[in-house]
Amino acid sequence: MSRIGKQPVTIPSGVEVTFKEGKLNVKGTKGTLVFAPHARVVIKIEDGKIIVERKSEEILDRSLHGLTRTLVANMVEGVTKGFFKKLEIQGVGYRAEVIAGKKLKLALGFSHPIEYTAKEGILFEIDKEKKNIITVSGIDKSLVGQVASELRGLRPPEPYKGKGIRYLGEQIRRKAGKAATAAAKGGA
Repeated sequence: MSRIGKQPVTIPSGVEVTFKEGKLNVKGTKGTLVFAPHARVVIKIEDGKIIVERKSEEILDRSLHGLTRTLVANMVEGVTKGFFKKLEIQGVGYRAEVIAGKKLKLALGFSHPIEYTAKEGILFEIDKEKKNIITVSGIDKSLVGQVASELRGLRPPEPYKGKGIRYLGEQIRRKAGKAATAAAKGGA
């Protein structure tokens, strides 16, 4: 039995969960999420808990068991608390600006500013004190991670000066430049 899959997901107060026609609907204070689980996984709702079971002991069923339970738990947490990821912009002249909470205008050292429109259910915020920190928030954990990854991909941190977009707290391995290499060899 999967250690994660066999744990029931507790439904907190204020969250409404229904399972009809092969779709799990989770409705909470922050919004509604819909999930269609794999046909080889059984979802039951009883006594204020969501129980995920598998149909057999095949490898596919075992792998889907823990995954489905985790996805359901993330849905319940998302509609109650929500998820967020923080990104940090480093570089001279690199900055971000939020337009109406849904659009992000980025100056990343290119000849033109980049405009990134948020997907449905995603909000952007810029830290008021530190203008170089972007917060991506939403109720769908996978969507928040995907948008944060796409933003980081617009200008990934480079290894020589560290300029670019990185996750807050991410460590970048730095490389020595030409001058440091020449000095180590004994001059130029």
